[in-house]
Amino acid sequence: MKPVKNSKKNTKAPATIAKEKVAKKPAQSSEPVVNAQERIDNKIASLDDFRGQRLKEIRKLIHEVGPAVIEEWKWMGTPTWSNHGIYVIANAHKDKVKVTFAHGAKLSDPKQLFNNGLDGSKWRAIDIHDGYKLNASAFKALLREAIAYNKTQAASKSTVLRSRTASTAVSRSKS
Repeated sequence: MKPVKNSKKNTKAPATIAKEKVAKKPAQSSEPVVNAQERIDNKIASLDDFRGQRLKEIRKLIHEVGPAVIEEWKWMGTPTWSNHGIYVIANAHKDKVKVTFAHGAKLSDPKQLFNNGLDGSKWRAIDIHDGYKLNASAFKALLREAIAYNKTQAASKSTVLRSRTASTAVSRSKS
């Protein structure tokens, strides 16, 4: 069977002209929208071993130190806690719970809780394996220091922003 030739002239736009993209509708999910706190609750409940217990303990300590903490669910399943920016995240891995401090390299760690990322210039982590005894008071001290660090960073950023805005206004008025 021979292919049938189209008798109409080619009316396509030249290849150099971009085609208009049609936005796809997001897929409808049968799952109800769940807030971050509920997702973290569900994550903890789904872990029926030491990891769930440790996440629950870590979360409790975080809330004791910073009652104004904002809980978020990021990166497809990572509980995060922020106050003037993210300061700590926690992930349940197959054999451990990893608690990562976003600016851990800037924090003092006199009790040497950090046991991962020690050579990096930004983050530090605590890998909590089954049987690991977390020093709650030292952990809370790290949390307090992380919140304080974020606050000073937020304050210095807003000061820089204000000074840039002021200098821009001055240079515009001179022209």
